[in-house]
Amino acid sequence: MTSSLSPLHRLSAIGQSVWVDFLSRESIHGGHLQQMIDRDAVVGATSNPTILQKAMTSGERYDEQMRELAEQGLDPEQCFWAMAQRDIADACDLFRPIWEAGHGRDGYVSLEVDPTLAYDTLATFREAIRLHEQVDRPNLMVKIPATEPGLAAVEDVIAKGRSVNVTLIFSLRRYAAVAESYVRGIERLIAEGGDPRPVASVASFFVSRIDTEADRRLQEAGAPPALLGRLAVANAKLAYRIATELFSGPRWEYLASKGARPQRLLWASTSTKSPDYPDTLYVDELIGPDTVNTMPEETIAAYQDHGSPQRRLDVSVSDAQSLLGALADAGVDYDDVTETLEREGVQKFSDSFEDLLAGIAEKLGALTPA
Repeated sequence: MTSSLSPLHRLSAIGQSVWVDFLSRESIHGGHLQQMIDRDAVVGATSNPTILQKAMTSGERYDEQMRELAEQGLDPEQCFWAMAQRDIADACDLFRPIWEAGHGRDGYVSLEVDPTLAYDTLATFREAIRLHEQVDRPNLMVKIPATEPGLAAVEDVIAKGRSVNVTLIFSLRRYAAVAESYVRGIERLIAEGGDPRPVASVASFFVSRIDTEADRRLQEAGAPPALLGRLAVANAKLAYRIATELFSGPRWEYLASKGARPQRLLWASTSTKSPDYPDTLYVDELIGPDTVNTMPEETIAAYQDHGSPQRRLDVSVSDAQSLLGALADAGVDYDDVTETLEREGVQKFSDSFEDLLAGIAEKLGALTPA
C-alpha cells in the first residue's frame, strides 16, 4: 500500500516532517507553495536573510508595496520588515490548516531576527517579541541564532510563551545548551502560571557546511579519503542521541504532564555542496522520528525522484562517536571547526542582510521619482 506514496510521503510516515527552505511572495500567492504542500508533503517553511534577499531584489512582485512604503517615508530597513512581515503572515495563513489539524506540531513559518543583533541578548529578545506581536500568527516561529548571547534570549522568549526556531547550531555542546535554554524557558513559563501547550521550538542543526569545512581540513592534513564526507551525518546522529536523553526522565516528564512538547531537532543546510556526494545524502541518512528536515526546492525534487526513505538516524551511533576520535587523530579540531562555522554563519547572514538593504535602497531609488 505504501509503495504508491511518494518518497517524501513515506519519509513523513516514519515521523520526520518535511519543511521547505524557501519563501517568496511569488511562491505564496502563485500556487507554488500550495502545490508543494499537496504534492511533496511539505508542512512548514523556513526563511533567512539570504532567501529573502533573493526574493525581494529580483522581479516586480514587491514594487507596488515598495512604492507605497517609500511614499510613507520609510527607510530601506523599515521597508524590508514591512514586506517580510506581510509575506510571513500570508505564508502562516497558508500553513494554518496544517497547524490546526496537527494541534501545533507542524505548519510553522520561520522569520529571522535582525542577524546583526546576534551577540546582543536584550536587543534580540525585544526584536523576537516585536516580530511575534506584529506578525500576530500562532504558527510563527521567530529564528534566533544559537550564539551564547542568543541562548539567553531564547530562554526569555520561550518563557514569554512564544515559539522559537534556534538557528546556526553546529556543535554538540552548543546543541545541548540550546535544548537546556528551551527547557528552562518552559520551566519559567509554567512556574509563572503560563500554558506551554501553544509553544513549539525547533533546534536548527546545520549539516552540509560541517562536511565542507571538515573535508577541506582533512585534505590539507593528508588524511585518509575514508574520513571525508562523514562528519556531518555523524554529528547529527550524536545530536539525536542527546535529544532522546534530554527529552526524557523525571524533569522533562513533569513539564510534559503540563502540556509541554519536546523541542525537535531540525536538519538545516541539507543540500549537498560537493558533487562527490549523492544529492540526497543529508536527507536519506538523517531520517528519524520527531525531527524536521528543511530542504531547498532542488533537494525536495531530487528526493521525490530517487530518495530511499528508511529510519537511519539512530543506526551505527557508536561508529559516529568513533569518527570524532579518528578526526582528532588526523589533526582536525572538532571544536575549532564548529566555532569557525558559527562565526562565519552569523557573518554570512549579516552580510546578506546588509546586501538586502542595499538592494532595497537601489530599488526604492529606481521606483520613486527624484
